[in-house]
Amino acid sequence: MELRDIEIFLTLAEELHFGRTAERLYISPPRVSQAIAKQEKRIGAPLFERTSRRVTLTPLGVQLRDDLEAGYRRILEGVEAATNSARGGPEAVALGVMGPMWQDLAPLTALFRSRFPQVDLRLREIRIDDPFTPVRSGDVDVALLWLPVDEPDLHVGPTTFTEPIVLMVGPHHELAGRASVSLDELGAYDVLPSGLPVPEYWESAIFPVARHGDEPDRPTPSREEMLFSLTSDNQAVAFACGQALKYYDRGVAAYIPIVEQPMLRWGLVHRAGPLGRGARELIGIADELGPLELSLELEQDSRSARDAASVS
Repeated sequence: MELRDIEIFLTLAEELHFGRTAERLYISPPRVSQAIAKQEKRIGAPLFERTSRRVTLTPLGVQLRDDLEAGYRRILEGVEAATNSARGGPEAVALGVMGPMWQDLAPLTALFRSRFPQVDLRLREIRIDDPFTPVRSGDVDVALLWLPVDEPDLHVGPTTFTEPIVLMVGPHHELAGRASVSLDELGAYDVLPSGLPVPEYWESAIFPVARHGDEPDRPTPSREEMLFSLTSDNQAVAFACGQALKYYDRGVAAYIPIVEQPMLRWGLVHRAGPLGRGARELIGIADELGPLELSLELEQDSRSARDAASVS
């Protein structure tokens, strides 16, 4: 069995979907089908059960996957080690993060460094207005990005970080004194977009209520315009992630917990295809730890904002 056929088999065994397997490996779905059919003919029995709705491994497929996987990983690691030696440098993993988020990832990065002290874990900043280019170009091996990530050439790993989505209002807003607010109540208010230069599906991720039908034609304000509107219009409200309060609060707004507790999720994202050993281990540790959580003392912070506004 050729190494490429092993790669196709193992990827299909992970994805259990011919289309996604083809996307990850940059080949066509018929190429995947041909490779699997050739392997099944050589072995003499089916490796996958296929229906119109799902693809599953047969018991023989499970056995072959378990037998091949360790050997395949050792081959990749051997090639990677030889490459590192040829380049004359230590193994390195570049992890892309946005702004000060590296502080919240300390449990993940500390555990990785303790287990793999020989690997140089390098943190690289990801710009919110250009989050995917560093991953695609190879400037970073893995990036922590908002979920979902709907990019065919990128693969999404485990959810690594979660943070609360909260309501942000001006300090004199009628809701500013509330201990919490429900999403149903917000239909009476003008809910502003984030003002961030992000893909539309990211905007939706931080917008946990249905949009009004006329909103697609509404101009998207800049972040500065959104904040000005928020503080000058008593009816305007906006959603914000927990980091906005933790790292970027300027004392001009009040933050209110939402009863339904919507969350913004972050995941480790990398290019489709084989990964280096260091990047695989980093993703494995993130999966082992489960999502790290950003917690906030919102009630106290909201009261502080209101008190500051009352004396200004």
